[in-house]
Amino acid sequence: MSDQFREVTSVSWFGRIRRSVGGVLVGLILVLAMVAVLFWNEGRAVITARSLAEGAGAVVSVPVDKIDAANEGELVHTTGPVETSDEVSDPDFAIEAKGVRLVRTVEMFQWVENSKSETNTKLGGGEETVTTYSYAKEWQDRPIDSAEFKQPANHQNPSMALGSRTFQIHEGKLGAFTLDEPVFDRIGDSNPLTITPSQLPDIAAAYPGTERVNVVDGRIYLGANSTSPAIGDYRIEYRLVPLGDISVIGRQTGDRFSPYQTVAGDELLLVDSGRVPSDKMFADAVSANTIITWLVRAGCLLLLAVGFGLLLAPLGVIADVIPFVGSIVRMGTGLVAFVLALLVGTATIAIAWFWYRPLLAIGIAVAGLALAYLLTRFGRKKTTAPAAVGPVSVQ
Repeated sequence: MSDQFREVTSVSWFGRIRRSVGGVLVGLILVLAMVAVLFWNEGRAVITARSLAEGAGAVVSVPVDKIDAANEGELVHTTGPVETSDEVSDPDFAIEAKGVRLVRTVEMFQWVENSKSETNTKLGGGEETVTTYSYAKEWQDRPIDSAEFKQPANHQNPSMALGSRTFQIHEGKLGAFTLDEPVFDRIGDSNPLTITPSQLPDIAAAYPGTERVNVVDGRIYLGANSTSPAIGDYRIEYRLVPLGDISVIGRQTGDRFSPYQTVAGDELLLVDSGRVPSDKMFADAVSANTIITWLVRAGCLLLLAVGFGLLLAPLGVIADVIPFVGSIVRMGTGLVAFVLALLVGTATIAIAWFWYRPLLAIGIAVAGLALAYLLTRFGRKKTTAPAAVGPVSVQ
């Protein structure tokens, strides 16, 4: 079920100019912030790469069933099955399981507001925006405040009394080693935990609420009719991180693992599911560092383009006195913003390289200049080489 209504708003040319001038400040802050983040990201990437290289050269693989006091304070790697006498449980619904972590995801059936706007620029620079607000009932895992809707009447959402939660064991064993929260936090690979109808009596007895409790499609359902949900109904599902083999790289501290402080600056505590050799764990960490570095670079370049676009936005608004002229100007300012983002972004990365990796950066710069010099000389030689003289025929 859904419904909608339309809202028409108008802004004068002078109002748009004032708004765009205010956007200039936002654009300036965004540009400066992205330059700072780009610079920081290069330093973070270098420190992480150096720390991983340092760790890969220092790690010692040790047996899981025996603790050697000679390795105290050293970076060690071991692998084996996680064992614990504890169970993870959700007391709200009497759900218990053997595993490392139990994740409860709660969704409530709620009204959701969506909007779509169409903006037209009029002769003289004014702007008219037609916004269509639509309302639909959907399952959502976060509370939606219907008081913020444009049309809250007949679209009220109740407060979300239940929320998603995570339940985790506090202690376990990995052979002779004791595992605690820092290691457990890094274990992933969860699987769906199916709730069966046989668990319904215990679930209903444990749940303190007044809603009707049922089990539908492996999930807990709170509401009168799961085939026709009403606003305020809940559905609850679980995922379980099971017990199993894990691999750990960390500082041996007694019979536990703690983060290993590298000279380069990072602390190392790596955990993988399964039996994974130390060299692969470090290789995976290096790959993850590279991916994060490029994602941050790409995100910052995109936001730099947005920032420069806001800085240049007043030009397009001024030109909107004649709408098609404003469109042409905005195409130009958009291209300029993109070019400026590339120039400033790459310049920031280059400066950061000189700051964090001066020898490598100087080497690349020298190699680039040498290549440019050789190409230039080669081009000049071809240009100044005398043309070949062919046979001359006499008439």
